[in-house]
Amino acid sequence: QVQPVESGGGLVQPGGSLSLSCAASTSIFSLDAMGWYRQAPGKQRELVATINRGGSTNYADTVKGRFTVSRDNAKNTIALQMNSLKPEDTAVYFCYLRRRYVPYWGQGTQVTVSS
Repeated sequence: QVQPVESGGGLVQPGGSLSLSCAASTSIFSLDAMGWYRQAPGKQRELVATINRGGSTNYADTVKGRFTVSRDNAKNTIALQMNSLKPEDTAVYFCYLRRRYVPYWGQGTQVTVSS
């Protein structure tokens, strides 16, 4: 069973930085894809960034140039480095893992950008 577990998140001022981490509970080499989604109050869950088995990345236009998704093969973790944060980045962030095209979701971690 694949069980993503997120850590990180919290409260940060606009313009600040925050890092999220996701433990995969399995070898990330067994995964087709992995990454991060987010859901703001009253809105649908949306893609933030993904990275596939080959290392190719994909970002939402709203975070390009500010966020970076990466993976640590030895630790079986996925990270999301968020810089130049804006109030509109406030949301619950979910780790997404996919194995044999079956998606697995973490429970989410709150990120609040506010002064």
